[in-house]
Amino acid sequence: MRDILVLGAGKIGVLISGLLGNSGDYRVQLADARQGAAAEVAAGHGLDTIVPFDLDASDRTALKAHVEKHKPTAVVSGLPYFCNLAVAEVARECGLHYFDLTEDVAVTEAVRQIAEGTDKVFAPQCGLAPGFISIAANELISHFDRLKAVKLRVGALPQHPNNVLKYSLTWSTDGIINEYGNLCNAIVDGAEVDVLPLEGLEQIEIDGTKYEAFNTSGGLGSLAETYEGQVSTMNYKTIRYPGHCHQMRLLMNGLKLNHDRDTLKRILENAVPQTLQDVVIIYAAVTGWQDGELREENYVNKVYPQVVGGRLWSAIQITTAAGICSVIDLVFNDPEKYSGFVRQEQFSLADVLTNRFGEYYAHGGSSLESAMLVARGETGHQRVKAGDKQ
Repeated sequence: MRDILVLGAGKIGVLISGLLGNSGDYRVQLADARQGAAAEVAAGHGLDTIVPFDLDASDRTALKAHVEKHKPTAVVSGLPYFCNLAVAEVARECGLHYFDLTEDVAVTEAVRQIAEGTDKVFAPQCGLAPGFISIAANELISHFDRLKAVKLRVGALPQHPNNVLKYSLTWSTDGIINEYGNLCNAIVDGAEVDVLPLEGLEQIEIDGTKYEAFNTSGGLGSLAETYEGQVSTMNYKTIRYPGHCHQMRLLMNGLKLNHDRDTLKRILENAVPQTLQDVVIIYAAVTGWQDGELREENYVNKVYPQVVGGRLWSAIQITTAAGICSVIDLVFNDPEKYSGFVRQEQFSLADVLTNRFGEYYAHGGSSLESAMLVARGETGHQRVKAGDKQ
């Protein structure tokens, strides 16, 4: 049994702790700054392998004291991106493996510097995008003799959009604002460049449904650095329903809320609901030469909500938690293979998809199960407050 400290009992941390705690191989120390939050999640799971703690991880002294007392072998940050540097620094000081979900480019670069010279694994960007999409794209890239273009597209969308943004808050509001507001990495004409967020708008069609896609920050991970000089074009765009980009441009650029992100966060969280009935669309397209011929290969998948531990979890919870848990599992199952700063493209797609956690990415799901459970009121509770019945 390996002891893992999971920081953050929010939308994703709740399932990370459940997957690891239910595996039989991990004991989870689940910590959150809000008093009682971790205990609510632990009660919801009902597993003796998940122990809750009230801990403000932004307090480096308190975090280090917890690590020295409870001695986890790794720390998993499910915190907002701006909290991760302090966590990474404590991980380095205390000799822990480090994993996070950040989409922030500057944070990732800082984690790389913190990891210099260590034999422990420091693996940021372990979620969906960045994360799994880089692993899928890298597999396609390996099939080509010479590259021309690499396109990565990912979207977490409500199955039944009915507001002006055609969107639901399926994960971190801070994270989504960060993606929409920061410069985006890309390769243009063979060189790594920055491009503007909410630009590069395009229309795409998948399985007969029309979507739009546009530049957002962070989703490319380290792929551009890995393949600079080897490919003419490489970019990442977020998939949304048509019209979403126009509305976000109005909010962030027209009303200047990119410069007042606290106000934008309050607006979004007060106006845009959460949902368990979502769908995650994963699309990677690679064009290049195979055997002297110009060809294209695609990885396309739709992941729907799934039942885990008798409760319904949204598609974005499933894909993000499964992504980071599979990476953690691969690292611990082959400790000689990974050390120092680890890029997502260092993990094999085949290894991820055959991993017990990565199997949640399997093709062939549908919206039927979530629709039936919602209609019957049988989705279950992801957290249980003191005195409540599960």
